[in-house]
Amino acid sequence: MESKNGSGAKKPEGFLAGKGFYIVLFLCAAVIGVSAWTLLSGERTVQDEPIDDIVIAASQTPAPPRRTPDAALWDIPEDAVQVIAEPEPPAQQAQSPSEPEPPAQQAQPAPQTFVWPVLGDLETPHSVDALLYDRTMADWRTHDGLDIAANLGTKVMSAANGTVTEVFSDELYGTTVVIDHGDGLTGVYSNLAELPTVKAGDVVLAGETIGAIGDTALGESGLTYHLHFAMKKDGVSVDPRDYLPEL
Repeated sequence: MESKNGSGAKKPEGFLAGKGFYIVLFLCAAVIGVSAWTLLSGERTVQDEPIDDIVIAASQTPAPPRRTPDAALWDIPEDAVQVIAEPEPPAQQAQSPSEPEPPAQQAQPAPQTFVWPVLGDLETPHSVDALLYDRTMADWRTHDGLDIAANLGTKVMSAANGTVTEVFSDELYGTTVVIDHGDGLTGVYSNLAELPTVKAGDVVLAGETIGAIGDTALGESGLTYHLHFAMKKDGVSVDPRDYLPEL
C-alpha cells in the first residue's frame, strides 16, 4: 500500500546526491569569496586613512576615568600618634632694634705741634709760685711768661696753629698779639715792634711770622731786647716750656 506522501516527494538524500550538491558547494564558495573581499576592503581602508586623522581621532578619545583610591588605604590606625610640628623661634639678633645704638666715637683732633716763637737765651723763666727779682722795677714779683733774648727786629713766629684774637698795646708789656691755639690754650706774644704783621681774625700756622722783636715793653725795659711769651690754659697761667720742644 502506497504512502500518503506519494512517491513524487523528493528525499533530502536524493537532492544532495544529485544537482543539489553542486548548488550547496557554489553557495559555500560564494560566502567565502564575499568574506575575503570584505576583509581585504577593510585593510585597504585603514591603510588609505591619513596618519593625522588617526592621531586626531586618538586624541579625541575620552580619557578613562581616574580610579578612586581605595578608602581603606587612607584609614588612620587606631594607635597612630598625632605629631604637630612647632615653628622654630627666629634667631636672636645680636642687638635689639629697640636698644639705642652706642654713640659714634668722634675722631680726636691731632695734637698740636709747637715751635719756639724765637730762638735765643732764656733771660727770665716762668714763675708764679716763687718770687723773682725784677731788675726794671727793682723788686721781687712773680713772672707769668718766658723772656727770650733776641736781637731787635728778629722775626717772631706763632708757636702753633691758631687764630689771632687780639692785637693791642699794653702799658707794661708793649705791643701784644694774642692767639687762640685751641683746646683752651692761648699764646700771648708781647714786647713786639709797634706794627705786627697780623690782625685780629687772621688764621696762622705754627712757625708763621706774626711780628718782630721790639722795645715797647716799658715794664721790662731794664732787660736786653727780648720776647715776653706767656701761655694760658683755660685762663690760667702755665709754663710754655711744658708745650715747647726740647732745645
